[in-house]
Amino acid sequence: MAEQIKDFVLSRSEQVPVVAKTDVVVVGGGPAGLCAAISAARNGCSVTLIERYHHLGGMASGGMVLVLDDMVNQGDEIVTTGIVSEFVDRMAQQDGAVYPPPEDCVKSWEMWQKWSRWGCINFHETGMPQSILHAVAFDPDAWKRVSLDLVREAGVNLRLHSWFSEAIMDGPLVKGVICQTKLGRQAIMADMVIDATGDLDLASSAGASFINGQYIVTTVFRLMDVDTDKAEAFQYAEPEAYKKLDREARRVIGGSWGMWWLKTPLPGVVWCNCPHMTGYDGLSPEGMVAAEYEGRERMMNMLAFARENLPGFENAKMLGAAEQLGIRQTRLLQGEYVVTKDDVKSRRHFSDSVCRGRDYYTPYRALLPKSIDNLIVAGRHYSVDSAGQKMSREIPPCMAQGEAAGIAVSLALNAGSALRDVDATLIQKGMRHQGADPGDVPSSNALVEEMEG
Repeated sequence: MAEQIKDFVLSRSEQVPVVAKTDVVVVGGGPAGLCAAISAARNGCSVTLIERYHHLGGMASGGMVLVLDDMVNQGDEIVTTGIVSEFVDRMAQQDGAVYPPPEDCVKSWEMWQKWSRWGCINFHETGMPQSILHAVAFDPDAWKRVSLDLVREAGVNLRLHSWFSEAIMDGPLVKGVICQTKLGRQAIMADMVIDATGDLDLASSAGASFINGQYIVTTVFRLMDVDTDKAEAFQYAEPEAYKKLDREARRVIGGSWGMWWLKTPLPGVVWCNCPHMTGYDGLSPEGMVAAEYEGRERMMNMLAFARENLPGFENAKMLGAAEQLGIRQTRLLQGEYVVTKDDVKSRRHFSDSVCRGRDYYTPYRALLPKSIDNLIVAGRHYSVDSAGQKMSREIPPCMAQGEAAGIAVSLALNAGSALRDVDATLIQKGMRHQGADPGDVPSSNALVEEMEG
């Protein structure tokens, strides 16, 4: 965890200028925050969206996590929909997204060879071939463009280059946030706030309860000038030779998923969701700098190996590493309900489910902190235990959380009520109205219990 500081200095008191007053402020312009801001604005709220980087999209764009998955329940039931579907459609219109048509989503060697290198496989299945399912390979710059379009169309007040600093509190009420900018510290006042930081920065500043977790980190990178047709032909024509070289490649990179490279919508450009590195604290500047050094050393070692040994990679060049280090787990809210690993594994259905992932459900209570008002959380830092988060942190379900949070704050504002008093069935209706599946109707493989809590 982050280092313990022993020396301190006293900071001068200051007057912080208020640069915006808004119904809702969303902190974090990643996938969850984007959907939260768009959803709240579409439901009639004035919304200010704060993001520290120069772009929107978080781990989907700056972090280059370039496959959307965890959207399909058992079989071919697509359950994570809504604003995420709008992103996919718009990127596809710009030749920035690739995904299999429904007729290709079957279990066969033919389809596996056609789609596996796009990442459109059911990686939860054991045995080969794995089934093809609805997943989306996309281009990170297409995500950035679509993000700006949707935010602008929704009328969101966007403030990039603004680094969250602290919550403005009035007792247990969050009244706004202070951000650090090139012009100094600036305040944004709001009636409702949404923490979509990924690391629970806002909620922890407000005094919400949380635990610290840690998981692998990754410096994702892309290679260009790869002959993917030649690489795939070698894999299928000489499977034993391929397996030997692939094992060595994964040893060189020092940690990766089964497929260390995947195709992207850009011809000749492949995505490498590796190296995976353990022992780094995603809250520690020193730890994150060390991960940057190690990750770049490993990726260059991999490039040298691939150029020398792998058919199709002879002319490969380093296109670049992601702008953001891939952090999977840090602080996790401990809210009104804490989702457990067993909840996720057993597909436990909740009566107050407001969004869902692959085959798991997220109750509204898991987005709400205890004892803090005017605050809701959306993203990988929601109220869940560490083991459960590792199974339920993918981008599409986090987007669904954001969409639900946007609806929840609009309902609270319209009713003049606290967020914890919002009727979850109204959020469910709002999600359905926006084309999203809130998980109010359990799938056939869900664990439905009479008493929940």
